[in-house]
Amino acid sequence: QVQLAESGGGSVQAGGSLQISCVISGETWTACDMGWYRQAPGEERELVSSIKMDDGTTRYADSVKGRFTISQANAKKTLLLQMNSLKTEDTAVYYCAARRCGMVRFNYWGQGTQVTVSS
Repeated sequence: QVQLAESGGGSVQAGGSLQISCVISGETWTACDMGWYRQAPGEERELVSSIKMDDGTTRYADSVKGRFTISQANAKKTLLLQMNSLKTEDTAVYYCAARRCGMVRFNYWGQGTQVTVSS
């Protein structure tokens, strides 16, 4: 099992920056990918960004490319998402996620952290 705990959400004005974090614990060696999803009210949960644990390959949703950066710290036990040039449409609950090696989809989830961007 992998446990995920997010922190760092909050409120910011449009154009501002925010960094959210996720501490990973448990059987961390079983995770092949880590990622950030978000879900806005009335919307489907969407993948924002992900990173491969073995080689660090990253990918981003088109809507956040050039503004958000995913990274790891503390011997890959912390997942970060640096969000710059925030827009009101970035408002959502952001979830940290992990995909166990051998699984097709992300199967471990954090409790989520609210990010609110005001105009």
